[in-house]
Amino acid sequence: MIQAQFDRLKNNEIISIEISGHAESGPYGQDVVCAAVSALSIGTINSIIEIAGLSPSIIIDEEEGGYLSMKLPDGQSEKQSHTAQILLESLLLSLKSVQEESPDYIKIKQKNYNNGGAF
Repeated sequence: MIQAQFDRLKNNEIISIEISGHAESGPYGQDVVCAAVSALSIGTINSIIEIAGLSPSIIIDEEEGGYLSMKLPDGQSEKQSHTAQILLESLLLSLKSVQEESPDYIKIKQKNYNNGGAF
């Protein structure tokens, strides 16, 4: 099962995401849930880099796959932050749609940090 976690600050802004696991909803190369989650998450991160102009911290398990972590950088302008939040909320909405269609293969969790964001 794919686990997706969205971490939010006290002001409700998404500061990081972590996606791990494998859907195993079909044979390797034909797993549409995994393909959807991968395309959505990588597309969002690419958009954060290109459209918002940010350089997030990214960790990917390139050997075994099944792991992606992204944390937004400190010191964002208001415009960069606003753009990144739209993109991340869109990712969350899209992943929720995948979860509704395939609830046995993906679980989404949101975690709130009420202390202002210290991880």
